[in-house]
Parts: sequence; C-alpha cells; structure tokens
Amino acid sequence: MSRTSAPALVLKWGGIALAMALVFWIATRMSAQGMWLGVSTVAFVGLCILAVYATRRAVPMKYLLPGFLCLLALQIWPIIFTIMVSFTNYGDGHLGTKDEAVKQIVANSVQVVPGSTRYKASVAVKEGTDPATGALSLLLTDPQGKSFVGDANGLTDLTGADVEKSALGKITKAEGYTVLTGKQANARSKDLGQLAVPSKDGSGIKMQGLSAAYEGRATITYDAASDTLTDTKSKLTYKPQDSKYVATDGSGQSFSQGWQENVGTKNYATIFSDSTMRSGFLKMFVWNVVFAAGTVISTFILGMLIALLFNSPNLKGKAVYRTLLILPYAIPVFVTALLWRGMFNQDYGLINTLTGLDVDWLGNGFWAKVAILITNLWLGFPYMFLLCTGALQSIPSDVKEAAKIDGAGSFQTLTRITMPLLMVAVGPLLIASYGFNFNNFTLIYLLTEGGPFEGGSAGMGSTDLLVTYAYRLAFSGAAPNFGLASAVAVVIFALVAIQALPGFRATKSLEEVQ
Repeated sequence: MSRTSAPALVLKWGGIALAMALVFWIATRMSAQGMWLGVSTVAFVGLCILAVYATRRAVPMKYLLPGFLCLLALQIWPIIFTIMVSFTNYGDGHLGTKDEAVKQIVANSVQVVPGSTRYKASVAVKEGTDPATGALSLLLTDPQGKSFVGDANGLTDLTGADVEKSALGKITKAEGYTVLTGKQANARSKDLGQLAVPSKDGSGIKMQGLSAAYEGRATITYDAASDTLTDTKSKLTYKPQDSKYVATDGSGQSFSQGWQENVGTKNYATIFSDSTMRSGFLKMFVWNVVFAAGTVISTFILGMLIALLFNSPNLKGKAVYRTLLILPYAIPVFVTALLWRGMFNQDYGLINTLTGLDVDWLGNGFWAKVAILITNLWLGFPYMFLLCTGALQSIPSDVKEAAKIDGAGSFQTLTRITMPLLMVAVGPLLIASYGFNFNNFTLIYLLTEGGPFEGGSAGMGSTDLLVTYAYRLAFSGAAPNFGLASAVAVVIFALVAIQALPGFRATKSLEEVQ
C-alpha cells in the first residue's frame, strides 16, 4: 500500500480538525439554548466524520457521507420538522412555552411606581444574531454601578463579565452581545415596547426611551395553584383556554401571548372539515393541477416542435437560432415575470395596446390564469427545447434509416420511432417539471401575488397555488399560523408524491421500447 504524502496528510487532518471545530462550535451554541437533541445529533455527526475520514477503511463512505449529511440536513430534517410543526398550534402568539407566556404577560403589565429603580440601558442582541430580527436583550446598569443583562426570561448578573461602559455608566460593550446603535434600536421600537424583563416579587423592567429603563410593579399576578391570572386593576380573572388565558366573565377578552402545544390532527381537520377552507382548498387544488399539467404539456409541445424543426440537417444557422431561443430561459424569472406583469396592464400594457383589447388580465380571475399560463409558456419552452434537442440528437440515425428502408413515412417514423425514444429520455424530466410547477411559488407571487381576490374567503386568491396559500398562512395576515401552513405543506407533499407515482410507472414501461 502506497504511503500518503506529507501535504496530503496535512490537508486531511487540517480538514478533519476544521470539521471538528465546526461541530464543537455548533454543539456549544445548541447546548447554550438547551437543545440537547441537537447536541446529540451533532456529536453523532462528528463521530461519523472521525470514523470515516480518520482511518483508511470505509472508502465508499468517504464519498457518500457528505452527500448523506446534506440530504439529512437539507431534505430529510426539513420534512420531519414540517410534519412535527403541523401537529402544533405554532404561530403568532403561540411561539414559546406556557411558562414563558405567563412571565411575559406579567412583565408586560409592569407600570412605574413611586421609588422605582432606574437603570442606564442599552439594547443588544446575542452575538452572531441579526440586529434586525434577533431576540432583544437589555444591558442594564443600576444606580450602584452593577451590571445586568435582561431578556424575556429574566435578569442575569454580569459581575465578572467583560463589560465596557461610557462615562455616564451606559454599557457600550458586553461579552457575548452586540450592542445596537440608536438607529437600529429605534427600528426595533415596536419589539422594545413589548419587551419586559421579569425581576423579583412581581416586578419587571421596561425600557423608557432608548437609553433608560425602570423597574416597576406588575398589575397582573399569577396564581400557580389555580393556574389563573388576575388583573389587580379590573379584578378580572383569566383561565387557560385554547392555549391562551381568557377572561372568566364570558367577554372573550384574552391576552395576545399564548403558548405552543400539540393539537393533534386539528390543523388537518381544519383543512378538510371547515366548509370555507375545504371549498377553497378544492378549487386551489384543481387550479394547481391545471396550471402544472397545462404548463408541462404546452411547454413540451412547443419545445418539441421547435426542436424537431431545428433537428433538420437542411436548416442553416441552427446555432444562432438555438442561442436566441434559450434567452428566455437565461433571463432571471423575477425579471421576466415583472416584464410580463407590465405587458398585461389593462390600461398601458403592450398586449392590450397592440391587440386593441380591453382585457383586465390581472384583475379578472379567469384572465389572470390565462396570463399566468402564457407567461409560464414563455419561460418554460426553452427548457423543453433543450431537453428535446439533446434527446433527438442521441437517437441513432441508422434507426431512422432502417425504418425508411422498411417503408415507413415521415409521420410513421415520428410517431413509431422518434416519439417513443424521445419519451424514454424526457419522461422523468416531465414528471420533475410537473412537480416543480405544482409548487411554482415565484411566478405566481411575482405576477399576481395569488390574486385577484374576488370576494374570496380565508385569504384565498383566484390564482393561488397551494404553496402560495401556505406561504400566506405562515407569513402574512394579522395572525400567521405556522402549524396550519405546515399541514398544508404536508398535504402538498403527499399530493405531489401520489401524482408522481403513476408517471414513474408509465415512464418505466416506456423503457421496453429500447
């Protein structure tokens, strides 16, 4: 067995050391967040890397492991996580635990009282997180000069930590935190207004402006024995109901903070049992199938016809024509979609101007669907043209010559020889194209945003695909619902899989022509 050169050994062990350092860094981050399952998973991955790359054995795994890890991280885990979320009420107002919700409700009721402790305050996020979206923390200095950090979970003493302060006592630097600038903190003013740091004996700390904070008394108290919240001002009592605290006087008044919990199959039941959502879901599914199938069929037919035309040996300048034809495919989708959106404008669009029509392409449900199919035909036919061109050029010429000798005409050669061989090559790609267009979020969102919304209910637009509706559930509206959106995503996954299976079987049967 040949010896490994010194540079190769250095590169090998350097790569292993770098991978182990990354594993250790991720594991420490996860452990700080209490994500012990994640720590175990990362540790297992680290052991696999050592077992595979630190020895001369398991040579095939040296090539397979990176792909397997990417498959696990980018495909399998997102699917598992989506399924897990679909069985919860995870969404706006239901992001944390019940204990966190209680603490937040009590802390948010804090009001300044005579003798309240005042703090010099800085706004910060944990180091490595985005200042625009990361969880906020308050870096506090009390009148005695002691330093603290506070967040929604409570107050932590910073004594002994690496902390720098300004001449006025305001913390300007703290180990493990990134201090926000005045502009960044001002941009998060809404989040700051909702942040209250639980302290002691029902007290809480809230910001006052951008550089000061006060410790006041909470007007809402929590009784752990009866699991109730009481508003000391209004004397209302709140009890848990549907993952949030609701007033017991029958008014339906509740706190916006709730908690995440398992709801079983409630999200799936909502999709199929709620009459409004069920009817809208069925319409979306039908349009989804029409859109995906119509796109694949139309783009394939046009692309195939052009490929057959350019496959003629008598046609000159084929290279130039082919280059021009793939330009729509080369231009980014968001550019093309926005251009077509402008051309479909009812008043000033190029299409109505040239044809003399007065069609409300994007304001009418039917014509908006037609506009989407036209746009996707323009975007998709170059791809099919490339596929068919490659497949046609791979068909041996002697097969066609043999058919010609046997007396087959051009049409018979096309239907009996060319098309079957062509379908063997492009069949699986047509199925993949169908799956892609079934979830073609980009085109729908850029061209119509799922609209028009013609008096529809549950936020369902005339051109919404299931995926755009799931996006709207998760990220739009007054109360985003990640749990319901995840359930819709799981249903989409199942529908695509069910529709793909017959296609793969049909493709397999086509292989017999070879």
